[in-house]
Amino acid sequence: MKTYSLKKGLATLWYPFIFGFYLFCTPALARNILHSPLTQQQKQISGIVTDGTLPLSGVSISVKNQKNTVITDFDGKFVITVSTNDILIFTYIGYKTVEIPVAKHSELNVQMQENTTALQEIKINAGYYSVRESERTGSIAKITAKDIDKQPVTNILSAMQGRMAGVTITQTTGTPGGGFDVQIRGTSSLRADGNQPLYIIDGVPYASNYISNNNISSIIIPSSNVSPLSSINPSDIESIEVLKDADATAIYGSRGANGVILINTKKGKEGKTRFTINTNTAVGNVTRYMNLMHTDQYLEMRKEAFANDGIVKYPAAAYDVNGTWDQSRYTDWQKELIGGTAQINDGQISINSGSAQTQFLLSGNYHNETTVFPGDYKYKRGGANFNLNHQSADNKFKINLSSSYSSQNNNLPATDFTREARSLSPNSPALYDAFGNLNWENGTFNNPLRNLEAVYKANTANLIANAILSYQIIPELEIKTSVGFSDLRYDETRTSPSTIYNPSLGLGSESSSLFVNNSTRESWIIEPQLNWNKKIGHGKIELLAGATFQQQKTAQLVQEADGFASNSLIYDLASATYLYVFTNQQTQYKYQAFFGRANFNWKDRYIVNLTGRRDGSSRFGPGNQFANFGAIGAAWLFSKEPLLENKILSFGKLRASYGTTGNDQIGDYNFLDTYSSAGNNYQGTVGLQPNRLYNPNFGWETNKKMEIALDLGFIQDRIFLTTAYYRNRSSNQLVGIPLPGTTGFNSILANLNATVENTGLEQSIRTVNIEKQNFKWITNLNLTVPKNNLIAFPQLENSTYANQYVIGKSINIQKVYNYIGLNTQTGIYQFEDVNKDGKISSPDDRQTVKDFSPKFYGGLQNQFNLKRWQLDFLFQYVKQENWNSISMLGLPGGMSNKTTEVLNRWQNPGDTGPYQMYSSGTNSLATAANNLYANSNAAITDASYLRLKNISISYNLPENSLKNLKCRISLQGQNILTFTSYKGADPEFIVSGFLPPLKIYALGLQLIF
Repeated sequence: MKTYSLKKGLATLWYPFIFGFYLFCTPALARNILHSPLTQQQKQISGIVTDGTLPLSGVSISVKNQKNTVITDFDGKFVITVSTNDILIFTYIGYKTVEIPVAKHSELNVQMQENTTALQEIKINAGYYSVRESERTGSIAKITAKDIDKQPVTNILSAMQGRMAGVTITQTTGTPGGGFDVQIRGTSSLRADGNQPLYIIDGVPYASNYISNNNISSIIIPSSNVSPLSSINPSDIESIEVLKDADATAIYGSRGANGVILINTKKGKEGKTRFTINTNTAVGNVTRYMNLMHTDQYLEMRKEAFANDGIVKYPAAAYDVNGTWDQSRYTDWQKELIGGTAQINDGQISINSGSAQTQFLLSGNYHNETTVFPGDYKYKRGGANFNLNHQSADNKFKINLSSSYSSQNNNLPATDFTREARSLSPNSPALYDAFGNLNWENGTFNNPLRNLEAVYKANTANLIANAILSYQIIPELEIKTSVGFSDLRYDETRTSPSTIYNPSLGLGSESSSLFVNNSTRESWIIEPQLNWNKKIGHGKIELLAGATFQQQKTAQLVQEADGFASNSLIYDLASATYLYVFTNQQTQYKYQAFFGRANFNWKDRYIVNLTGRRDGSSRFGPGNQFANFGAIGAAWLFSKEPLLENKILSFGKLRASYGTTGNDQIGDYNFLDTYSSAGNNYQGTVGLQPNRLYNPNFGWETNKKMEIALDLGFIQDRIFLTTAYYRNRSSNQLVGIPLPGTTGFNSILANLNATVENTGLEQSIRTVNIEKQNFKWITNLNLTVPKNNLIAFPQLENSTYANQYVIGKSINIQKVYNYIGLNTQTGIYQFEDVNKDGKISSPDDRQTVKDFSPKFYGGLQNQFNLKRWQLDFLFQYVKQENWNSISMLGLPGGMSNKTTEVLNRWQNPGDTGPYQMYSSGTNSLATAANNLYANSNAAITDASYLRLKNISISYNLPENSLKNLKCRISLQGQNILTFTSYKGADPEFIVSGFLPPLKIYALGLQLIF
């Protein structure tokens, strides 16, 4: 049954009346008609629009000076009714406009050229509104699906590395499901968990705090940094925008203090039904190994160590040198334990279709990844993504529905093998005996494969849904509501069975343990908005008003079970002899805000942008729950001034912003005096114990941001330069204030009048080096020079932070001992005695400051297009310092392998080393000196690197040979080459001893039909 709108029904009633009036007035009109020119003959013209290799869908084709417009379909085809004298105009974002007279054409095939210099007209998503690139007043960086699709990555954060000025992203581990450390313009909070940015996925806030438990995952994933964004399939992403300055982030209030990352998934497009299939198979290996000793070097070190210690008869436990183990045996344990090849397979299928009013997209994806560790371990992820767009025939009512669901199953060894792979003696026994069983070498060998018996499992289910409804009341006024919901369920376990222990210990299943974490996080958000736009003379005014109502509920239960009748029952909590509850809590977070924006644009030259927000958070006590934040941004497009218009300077804009944002990343209920179960039974009753003191007076952290930037385009923007200077000051720091032990508490959360300043210079350059019909070469370069500084901390010298921070220095410093050289007579390391008391001790002598903040960082990207071929590569570079391998591998001479560096050691009086004499551990002076050395400036070296982060080669097969089938073949690589003077393994790490990022090669195939 067909449905007709009331408006159309009323229109049909008017037709007979108009027609009758026309007939009645024919004599009066006849004279005018005779004098009118003859109507041009109409005809249909069809054709295909391509970019020279592939058809372009969504190209707008209009008749000049008329409202007659059509859109090309998925195959680039179009049909339009025109007259012979008409002129067709072909327009498409990112491509040069084409005008062609109709004349005698009946079929018209058009080849459009990409306009690599028209980026100023691209719309940028700023969250609650969008703005043209040329008119934005804030600092926003962006990457699109084109950038993401070239990279064989599992986590979208990895796809952002090296591509954005002011954004540092460090991968913390190469283990599947591991996390990333993300900083937007530095660290501003003294709390380690207070520097996370805000993630918005299709309008829905996505909590960035870790969901894993430290007791369960920290020995396989550093700092339990399990990335919540691992559940998102990179191939589903359309674009990622990063909001950095106050003008861009203040409208998010307290949530935007550390920057905002907007993630937008792909949407349905107009055109005929089409299917897209993407398959990808890849292999991964460790990027770099440490240069460790071989057996002969190692045994020489061990024997010399015992000789230096005056030990002639080797101890019974020195199996490597006393003859118990084969002294001619050699095993490269790095290749044995972390030298495997990870197999990675990805598959995705999507269907996309739509009319002018309704479009939809439905996709499903699957990811399967093994590890470089021994054993059969897999990380699996599957998901589905759905999007529906609809607008009424009069374009007044619009609705957008987006939803995604993903499920992850991460099965890993409970322990990362990396640390043991670097420390095992090279002549350690074989892993298996003659019968294929684990070899314990008669109880003398702690077989590293024992850890295969302990398993870490994490299962995640994640749902994100969003609906946006809007209605245009009048042409200038629109009402809109965004409703979002997210549901995250996370279950992880770690087993510690008795089989991980040496059989000589005689331990059974009564020594087995299980650790369990069951967590859920559920949130909803409603954001009604009102938008008003009006052109007044040469000016434009845009006003936005809205509100946010958000709630998040989190529940977590962490348990330990010990002692089982059998290891086969280890996952059954009811079979445990002892059961302990570490955490059992439910928290609720409520957030409410009102926000607004006013944008004034005069002659497209002078732009002022005002944003404000009043935030309310349940994380603060009465009287402090609400705070106001706002910003002002301004831009002057001086290239549009008549006096400055010329052919050399094609674009020029000076912009600046200043504003405040807040921070409430402190956890829930911290202002209340709360109690928890004591866990101890007293006369049949389990009591309560206080775990937090009442403090209703602490309030919001405040971050004041300032930026000034200059955008310059030369020669029709073929050279485009952006330079920005920023200064962010975070004050009213929320930290734990130390308390006397007599209170029963170590600290109380309160505001500290300390100020952290981040300043920096950001530079981005884009050049179109060559642009021909069949060949293009584009270069992008970004550079960031940041500086972090603690500029105020009252009474620091009398606080417990005195040994952690220094006014005038970065908050990323560590205080270490000052190494002054090797004593050439004794062969022992020497250090500065700062307080001149005759001994080296902490904290008095641990006063040398080393800054672990990057000195500068950035990326260099090049893109080449030759007909159907495309080559892209990205170099990422970082100037930094970090702990070296000497600080990680222990005392040279002990029963663990070392890097070949320490072969340059002291042996006789007068030797200069630089490394001290070997010792087996019985020389107290050498042992103490080595411990000091590992915590001195000598153990911190240059860890700068230049990395070929990504390379991608792709080829589009000719369509005419495939009959409406598009096919693209690609070869991609990630972390391919690393150039560094760093003597350790990979220089990209935060916590040492864990698997570094993997080097990945991938072969991909895309089919569209």
